[in-house]
Amino acid sequence: MNTFFIYYYTAIIYSLEILAAITGVFVYKKFKNTAVIYFIHVLIYSFFIDLLGGYTMLINANGFLSFLRNTRFEQNYWWYTLMWNLGATSFYVYYFLKILKSNSFKKALIGLWAIFILSSIFIISFNFDTFFTSNLSLINNFSAILILLSCMFYFVEKLYGNNIFYFYKSINFYISITLLFWWLIMTPLVFFDNYNTRSDWNYVFLRRQIYMMSNIFMYLTFTFSLLWCKPQNV
Repeated sequence: MNTFFIYYYTAIIYSLEILAAITGVFVYKKFKNTAVIYFIHVLIYSFFIDLLGGYTMLINANGFLSFLRNTRFEQNYWWYTLMWNLGATSFYVYYFLKILKSNSFKKALIGLWAIFILSSIFIISFNFDTFFTSNLSLINNFSAILILLSCMFYFVEKLYGNNIFYFYKSINFYISITLLFWWLIMTPLVFFDNYNTRSDWNYVFLRRQIYMMSNIFMYLTFTFSLLWCKPQNV
């Protein structure tokens, strides 16, 4: 099993991401007049984040990017902090702003997003060296809180809406519940990043198992919802 994770872990993650992204492109016309197109953009964006984030594999003695060895960019923590924690979170917030109807929730979400961006800039500025060498847990946590609050705003709005009995037909419900579970599962792992080293392979494999199973759940649910749900039920 450990050998499996060593050789196929990255390929499985990329395959799941590209499956969801291609499905999104395939059904793009079906959802072109809905907010779902913004979510499809996020799926495509997420795939390219991971694809380009894999540049570290080209940094070795004979690699194309070997000139980055022993520089700040030898590791890709900076990339995922900027492009995932800040970038993808902002895209998700924009998506929720498009599907929320309550002006109060929208204003609260915009305010929280602005605080998140300003706080992240502040955190990076005062932890600039750490920004290149490890995850900044505060930014990860703020990102998770923002996504979770976005999901909660959506669920509260639906709870008091007229179409609550048809929630299972809405693609926004599947997207929101999936994001909620994914972030609840993955966020606590940030606190154990110190164990994610070659000196503790047991934790490395456990983390990869959790991450892979969470991604299988997330991307397959996204793929299913894009294919099954209809625009008029969004």
